[in-house]
Amino acid sequence: MGHRLTKIYTRTGDNGTTGLADGSRIAKDEPRIEAMGAVDELNSVLGALLAEALPEDVRAGLTDVQHDLFDLGGELSVPGHAVMSEAHVTRLEKLLDGFNSSLPPLKDFILPGGSRAAGLAHIARAVCRRAERRLVALSHQEPPPPFALQYLNRLSDLLFVLARTLNRYAGISDVLWQQGRNRK
Repeated sequence: MGHRLTKIYTRTGDNGTTGLADGSRIAKDEPRIEAMGAVDELNSVLGALLAEALPEDVRAGLTDVQHDLFDLGGELSVPGHAVMSEAHVTRLEKLLDGFNSSLPPLKDFILPGGSRAAGLAHIARAVCRRAERRLVALSHQEPPPPFALQYLNRLSDLLFVLARTLNRYAGISDVLWQQGRNRK
């Protein structure tokens, strides 16, 4: 691949618009750009999580997810272009089932926290839910890319399970919610 980004600033977005991959320009606050930004933010949080010491199976799964999210951003930047497939969703479901099978059943709600890596996984889960909401907002104007909503929905579930997995890996218990704890 040749040098594609030889100049980082172009000044073309100084007026509040941004270019899509098909050459069109739209406002930076359009639902499509909001969805793209949320997916990018999610990918960035996953990058921070991947900077932690992680079990290799978690690292491999999250690295694959980062590539998927970049593909999803590409889908969003080219209206009508589809990259994500049912196979992407199925792969997440297999990861989810595999990691969840080694965890004890939940009897209580848990709070985000525990180990640093688990905390980052919880942040990624919350950002993933935001990306999903942004994609739903876009769907009110036009159909979302096929499988994108399913993918983000499964991914948020996977990130929840990974947070629990990472706490176990660190030898730390989940942080249980205590209803009414601060009532006097």
